[in-house]
Amino acid sequence: MHPKAVRAGAVCKQLIMSFRLRVSSFWLIFGLIFFMSCEKSDITEQDTVPDYGRPEHWLSLPTNLTKEVDVFYLYPTAWYKRDPAEPNFCAIDNPVMLAGSRSAFNRQATAFETAGNIYAPYYRQADAAYTLSMPENERWEVIASTPAKDATAAFDYYTKHHNNGRPFILVGHSQGSNVLLLLLKDYMLDHPDVYARMVCAYVIGYPVTAEFLQANRHLKFAEGPDDTGVIVSFNTQSPSVAPGGNFVVADNIGLVINPINWKRDETPASETENLGSYMPVDNLGNFGRIPNFADARINLAKGVIECTSVDENTMFELSGSLGLGVYHSFDIPFYYYNLRENAENRIHKFMNAEHE
Repeated sequence: MHPKAVRAGAVCKQLIMSFRLRVSSFWLIFGLIFFMSCEKSDITEQDTVPDYGRPEHWLSLPTNLTKEVDVFYLYPTAWYKRDPAEPNFCAIDNPVMLAGSRSAFNRQATAFETAGNIYAPYYRQADAAYTLSMPENERWEVIASTPAKDATAAFDYYTKHHNNGRPFILVGHSQGSNVLLLLLKDYMLDHPDVYARMVCAYVIGYPVTAEFLQANRHLKFAEGPDDTGVIVSFNTQSPSVAPGGNFVVADNIGLVINPINWKRDETPASETENLGSYMPVDNLGNFGRIPNFADARINLAKGVIECTSVDENTMFELSGSLGLGVYHSFDIPFYYYNLRENAENRIHKFMNAEHE
């Protein structure tokens, strides 16, 4: 299948089914939110965080370091409760999460493999339906419990035993980005020496609001392609999605930077300016580079990136039941090679500034 057939909407049924098998279970459970409610219960968690000195608690733990910079990656929700009687947080070795996190890693974290040595811990996740049934302030409490405690413990172990003073990039998507915001909020405030080595935090697929930054003055949002020590964030959807219609964003107005032209205003970036998307290219579910696929324009009123160049129905078929026009599962794949180039560029700027 020629890659441009995807853009034309001529994705064969075999490709669609193959991609669905490789997409994280998160996208499937999200659709159920509209048709079910979860019985509320008190947040329960295991008190003991995993031992991150054990290699089996890492999705990616490099042994042959080839880069001067590291990447610390947190995957999106890769697990959901198959039985209502299950706990609201999965075990660190849950087989559904292990499989889903590997799939997410392959289509997201690999965008940054040319920029740094990728470290990615497993962390116990919250069930999506349980979490999203709550008011937003309670959702933060859920994420701040087991998921954020695990990820913070993993990051702390990484900084003390693996990093050896190297600069690093943070990358997350969806629940992983929600956890990253808590890491930025608390750990970086308490560890300014570590924060000083952060090249950039790619907090993608979860809204970073002006209110959040106002409450955490040590953090700052990116203003262009070159600044360092900053947060990059965006959420992608079609212009047809009404305000509040993207339940990943909900009623939040996120700060946004365009991942093609790296501007903060509504200047559009065409698909021809895109360096390449990373999408399924055959009926086996293999991913590859697709040129001239996804454009990007910021909608400041909605606080999102709007993409007009892709076919809504085809993307809906590929991504499951997220809702027509919600491109959450493609936040990174749409702009895969632009994110790669930007990470390399910010590293270059960071390293040059260090040597001045």
